[in-house]
Amino acid sequence: MIHRRTAVALLASPLLLSGCGGGAEAAPSRSGDDRPAGTAATPTPESSSSPRPTGIPGLGPRTTAAIPERAEQVVLARGRGKNSPVSSVVLYERDDDVWQPGAAWPAHNGKDGWSEHHMAGDLRSPVGVYGLTDAGGLLADPGSRLPYDHGWGFRSPGTGFEGEPLEGSFDYVVAINYNRKPGTSPLDWTRPMGAGRGGGVWLHVDHGGPTHACVSVAKAHMRQLLRTLDPDRHPVVVMGYADWLAR
Repeated sequence: MIHRRTAVALLASPLLLSGCGGGAEAAPSRSGDDRPAGTAATPTPESSSSPRPTGIPGLGPRTTAAIPERAEQVVLARGRGKNSPVSSVVLYERDDDVWQPGAAWPAHNGKDGWSEHHMAGDLRSPVGVYGLTDAGGLLADPGSRLPYDHGWGFRSPGTGFEGEPLEGSFDYVVAINYNRKPGTSPLDWTRPMGAGRGGGVWLHVDHGGPTHACVSVAKAHMRQLLRTLDPDRHPVVVMGYADWLAR
């Protein structure tokens, strides 16, 4: 297990970021360590001679086809509607050729819903299929299988859109590989598509209200994800509103 240690301050202007929670945004990493490189593109299906597993309920053929064949864990974030900040999260794990669901967890997404062309500051979560390769948080590693960056850069001061305190929102996070460099801390500021397309989109601890662009679930559920998501099983998140997912 790789453990990263950073002490990154929240130095960037929130106007340039699309992380979560009313000003408590993902900050750029200033460290220069040698972390593995990766691409920020949405994962694409890989060729394989083995049969594709039985489909996940509610996912249409286009969405299902975007899930890499090697993926054996899928975090499904299903929004209530295109313009709704309310969603649910279910962790699916592949058993042979069948996707086995876990419990459905209540969740929040972007304040104004979902976007098929996410831009910084649009207050919408990006739809799509994205890898989950890196984790971190303000609290010590709870037993994460993903590389975990523990540091003060995950502070989350201030209040959310409904006046709720944001403290503790980034106690645990899993970076969603939207417009970021996989294999780096969630705090890394690399934006392959440019800053205008947003970034800092995470799974993180729910604070009781909508996010800027992230998906949030209860702290206990974040701990469960961190202890379950296994890089050897190539986990991805499939996220969007129900009608889009059903394509």
